[in-house]
Amino acid sequence: MVPAPDFYHQIISRNIEFLLWDFVKNNDLGIVVDAPVDVLLSPEDVLQPDILFISNERRHIITEKNVAGAPDLVIEILSPSTQERDKLVKRNIYACYGVKEYWIVDPLTKSIEVMTLSREGVKLYGIFLKEDTLTSPLIDGLSIPLHEVFE
Repeated sequence: MVPAPDFYHQIISRNIEFLLWDFVKNNDLGIVVDAPVDVLLSPEDVLQPDILFISNERRHIITEKNVAGAPDLVIEILSPSTQERDKLVKRNIYACYGVKEYWIVDPLTKSIEVMTLSREGVKLYGIFLKEDTLTSPLIDGLSIPLHEVFE
């Protein structure tokens, strides 16, 4: 079994989820949920991202028990025990199944890497540090001051 995330991981998760949900809800864009929720990408690929966003246009992938398909945005917060899996394995799986945007949140460096999916594969959109304001190419108008995430 993978150990539970540490306390700071959970604080970061809460902060991102609340800031993202506030924007999504106020603009009627879709739904934001946090772990644990199963995301079924195939019979062999069932993942539980820390946070995910599903646009109104893709709500049909939400079932009573899980998410049956690729969310629009997936956010993973690194933990020492999952770091390599989140950075490489999960990123490739999410890209293979069509996740449009993927954030990797690093509590140690207080940074967030934002990656997007293109025809050529996964591309780095930007690396945002604690003193920066994160923007999303997927969610137009989203602006998250990272000092509020890493407080």
